[in-house]
Amino acid sequence: MFADRYTVAHKVYPYERSTDQDRAEAVRHPVVVVGGGPVGLATALDLGQQGIPVLVLDDHEGIGTGSRAICFAKRCLEIADRYGCGAPMLEKGVVWNLGKVFHRDDKVFEFNLLPEQGHKYPAFINLQQPYFEGFMIERLRALQAEGAPIQLRGKTRVDAIEVKEDHVGLDVMTPDGPYRIEADWVVACDGANSPLRTMLGYGFTGKVFQDSFLIADIRLKGDMKFPTERWFWFEPSHGQGASVLLHKQPDDVWRVDFQIGWDVDRKEEMKEQNVRRRLNAFLGPEVDYDMVWSSIYTFQCKRMERFRHGRLFFAGDAAHQVSPFGARGANSGMQDADNLGWKLGLVITGKAPQTLLDSYSEERVHGADENILNSTRSTDFITPKSEISKVFRDAVLTLAGKAAFARPLVNSGRLSVPCVYDGLSLNGPDALDGGPERTRVGAPMVDAPLGHGWLLGLFGGAFQLLTIDADAPDSLDVDGITVTRLALSARDNPELAQRYLGGATSAVYLIRPDQHIAARWDRYDAAALRRAVDTATGRA
Repeated sequence: MFADRYTVAHKVYPYERSTDQDRAEAVRHPVVVVGGGPVGLATALDLGQQGIPVLVLDDHEGIGTGSRAICFAKRCLEIADRYGCGAPMLEKGVVWNLGKVFHRDDKVFEFNLLPEQGHKYPAFINLQQPYFEGFMIERLRALQAEGAPIQLRGKTRVDAIEVKEDHVGLDVMTPDGPYRIEADWVVACDGANSPLRTMLGYGFTGKVFQDSFLIADIRLKGDMKFPTERWFWFEPSHGQGASVLLHKQPDDVWRVDFQIGWDVDRKEEMKEQNVRRRLNAFLGPEVDYDMVWSSIYTFQCKRMERFRHGRLFFAGDAAHQVSPFGARGANSGMQDADNLGWKLGLVITGKAPQTLLDSYSEERVHGADENILNSTRSTDFITPKSEISKVFRDAVLTLAGKAAFARPLVNSGRLSVPCVYDGLSLNGPDALDGGPERTRVGAPMVDAPLGHGWLLGLFGGAFQLLTIDADAPDSLDVDGITVTRLALSARDNPELAQRYLGGATSAVYLIRPDQHIAARWDRYDAAALRRAVDTATGRA
């Protein structure tokens, strides 16, 4: 009845019979999330914190084995912080900001991803996906204990789906047999091979890159250590891969990623003695280690044409896929959940029209295209597709070791940065002359220190007004949308001034529930604010 797709390392939500199975009629749920990975859990946390009842269905009973996704970016951690689980992730994770690029045995250059101070979270942490998911589940259980209407059902597989005009029907299978439920809305977070997408016949546009990569997670023994940095080699001299990536994870585990070519015997390459052959040539005879986990993957840069299909939404790898170079997979999936959650909440509570939900697809397709473009460029640089491309790539690497102007051309994986929704339909006016580019309309907020706290910790989950050396009401009701004000001064806060005022002397920012900037002005204008709220909620 069940053929598990992977081995569960931690059975944290074992199967339990639900009352739905004993009902004669299908029970209707407001929101059903299919898939218990990071994106599904994030969606449940977002909705649960709003008080929106949400049911998560997962065909396994817990967290899978292997490190899988390990690089989590600053914006992803800020989203997790809003959900209440960012702090333990940061505490467990390996913080890194510095990266180094090598060509054969020569260091070409190094870079710092977050050279400025005044941020709660670093540019990146490395944290094995099982830990990341585990902290989210702990937070989910804590919310349940506080009364949040979240259900998580393990060993519950969706075998059929029917999308109707006013609801979605789901036929599910359990160890006790099948039953049927209905949902007002369904969010498919069921991974790259999405069974829901397959059932409905929805395809992808994009391409598969003809190359193979071998991941080996190892635990070093003895006194040998490497710096906590991201090291990337083009054409390493040991010859065990066309490129190699090395970086550290918690528990003294190191990720080594070998580019091994397309025409390889995967079964042969996965044998431990052959994995060790590559590792030994790369690490040298003096390094002793234990094997922790290994895998081979190819990668694809593709997406669905649209992410909303009536009452069904696709998110994360179910909606879009990119190469792992740049750490854009899980990070962009978290932004999907961050984008969809508040919109569903407003529609379900009757504060916004259903047309607002079209903007989820609009904005996140925009984000997926940006990720696919950057990921494709990285892949083309790392794996040149012609001899002339390789000549150009090698010339850039040689020049970059000598001249700073060439270094931006080196692409070992443009690392994940948050998407800016430039020019899209929910944006209001950008009327702050001299305002900083990084906090323009459509961008996510930039953190800044506030005494003993942080700016982002005061925002999220609702519409809010940030005023900096400007007057405005403390609260305003816009046809059922309450906008509360946070009043700050930049006179003794240079980071706040630099990040939010720029050349202006005062500023008023309208902030969306997902901490993206909806509009900004140099002074408060009640009519302009009302129009901007209506635009941001799809009511204009």
